[in-house]
Amino acid sequence: MKKINKKSKINKEMTFRKSISDLNRNDLVRSMKTIKHHKNTSCYEHSIRVSYLSYKIAKSLKLDCVSAARGAFLHDFYLYDWHNKDSHVGLHGTKHSKIALENANKITTLNHIEIDIIQKHMWPLNIKPPRYLESWIVQAVDKVLTLKEIII
Repeated sequence: MKKINKKSKINKEMTFRKSISDLNRNDLVRSMKTIKHHKNTSCYEHSIRVSYLSYKIAKSLKLDCVSAARGAFLHDFYLYDWHNKDSHVGLHGTKHSKIALENANKITTLNHIEIDIIQKHMWPLNIKPPRYLESWIVQAVDKVLTLKEIII
């Protein structure tokens, strides 16, 4: 029984990795490793964690786990240090989802769920609520992991 569970976990991780592999090979995406996000966490580390947990939850609910993973991986694809006030214009919390979406559109073709995830992951700071269950999952996972990264 243990052997079956271990094999199943490896298969899930491989399927997850395959769903974001093209994004993960992109140099701009990989540059998120150098951008500080929360405390001791890079933007890349945060995004990969949100992506994997969102993927697992969406898959368990029989939702579009690939779109959840891809949208989550790009949800903070804004490419600047938000701690540095000179690096961006306006309030980061309300503006970065638009910038992340613009950047994501430059490197890949997004479907409607992925767009919604990126645009609305900062709800309720962004006024329009998520439209899809996958978007709700990502915004909730993002908030929980953000709290964890800030506290720990």
